[in-house]
Order: sequence, then structure tokens, then C-alpha cells
Amino acid sequence: MIEEKLQAEGLSESLPKRILASLRQSRQRRIISPAAVAGPVCDLTVASYNVHKCVGRDRRFDPGRTAEVIREIDADVIALQEADTRFGERTGLLDLGWLERETGLTRVPLSVSERAHGFHGNTLLFREGLVRDLNTVRLPGLEPRGALVAELELKDSRELRIIAAHFGLLRHSRRQQANHILDIVRNGGEYPTLLVGDLNEWRLGKGSALRALAPVFDASVAVPSFPAGLPVLALDRILSNRPDLIRSVEVHDSPLARVASDHLPIKAFLHFS
Repeated sequence: MIEEKLQAEGLSESLPKRILASLRQSRQRRIISPAAVAGPVCDLTVASYNVHKCVGRDRRFDPGRTAEVIREIDADVIALQEADTRFGERTGLLDLGWLERETGLTRVPLSVSERAHGFHGNTLLFREGLVRDLNTVRLPGLEPRGALVAELELKDSRELRIIAAHFGLLRHSRRQQANHILDIVRNGGEYPTLLVGDLNEWRLGKGSALRALAPVFDASVAVPSFPAGLPVLALDRILSNRPDLIRSVEVHDSPLARVASDHLPIKAFLHFS
């Protein structure tokens, strides 16, 4: 899978340096067990997880295992990518009833096929609050890609807009998609906003397609989440339009998460000033 992502647009000279750096840091990387202590004190935890259609690194289709990882993450809001089958009716792959019973997470309702969990595989689950507005957005590019734009009223009447997206494999498409997201934010009112998902951009700095987001989002915060066995590339991101909203971002690196998908989940700890 890593070869597929990189061959789509060629290998950069900076990739070997990033691999070496990740190898040097791998011994210090913290492994989180299901019984691990909670993260930093915060008002809200938001996560992103590309579940890879519930197929693990062992090539086994196991939705139950994926659901267990979601329970481990223990987020208040979580954006999932690849939660539906790819073709046809895009049938949902998870047991949403089990997730609601075991984690309290409820799917943001969509006016799509009853059998699908999300839009172009994007699903948004949340624990407490109300959905004030919800839109599905088709993103530009050569591949069929989409995003969910949800305005939530959370506990203590806090408002938060979440854009849950899955960007394309081609850099040119990602630039188009980033600009499209900017248009949505600029035309959507002054909400605290998070861009959450698999943005498929491993480059940092000048070569990154995510530089287009700079007028609104700070894309400098990146934690390696792919491939799950030895995370090297920061494909998964949680970005904010408010510089003081995200207290910290970390990868959820548990033994189960390392095998359940080709991506590790990431989560951000939010503080509302």
C-alpha cells in the first residue's frame, strides 16, 4: 500500500531521511495498551482513523477487531475513512449498534443509502451533542473523493465544525481538494473548525500540497501514522483554524491497532479557551 501511494506521484529525496528518523525513534515510541491512562486533561478528544475497510495487515477482514480499536481510542468525536465497501451501494462494514452500546458513539445521520455508513467511505461518530447542520461535499480530482461538513453543538453548548475528509493519491488533486476545503470554511461562518482525516500527504514544508491550507489551517503539526507496523508518514491529520484550540496530537499505537488496519489512528486533545 505504501508503494501504491508513493508511486502515484514519484519518490522525493526527503523520504529516506524520514524513514531513518522514524527508525531511530521507534525504540522510544510509546505503545498504548487498552488499559492505558487517559491523555492530557482537555475539553474534547477528536480522532481520525482510516479503517482500511476493516482489513488488517494480516489481510483478514475483521470488523469486530476494528470496533475494538475504536473503543480503545475513547474519543468524543471520531472521523472514519474507508468505512464502507468501495463499489456498488457502498455497504457499511461496522456494527454501529455495537459501537453505540459499547462506546456511546452515534453516527452523524446522512441522507444516503440505508446500507452505507457514510459518504465516499467517510463516517463521523460523536458521543454527546446535537447536529446543527450537515452537508456532503464532492471533492475535485481524478478519483471520486468526498467530505462531510458537520456543525455540532457539544456539551456546555460549545459549537464545533468538523470537516471529515479523505484526500486523493495525486498531489495535483490534493491541492484542488485543499482549496475546495478553504472555500467551504471561508463561506461557512466563524466557527471553530477542524479538518480531520486521511489527507494522503506525507510531504512537509514547501513540497506539501497542504501548504494551500495555510491561510486558514496550521498544517505543521504532524505525527507519523502510516504504515501501521512502523509509522513513517504523517498521512492522517487533525488541523484547526484556531491556533489555541488543539492542545496536543498523538498517535494511538496499541498492539491491536498495529494489525487492524494499515493506518494507525491519531487523536487530538482540544481546549476551548
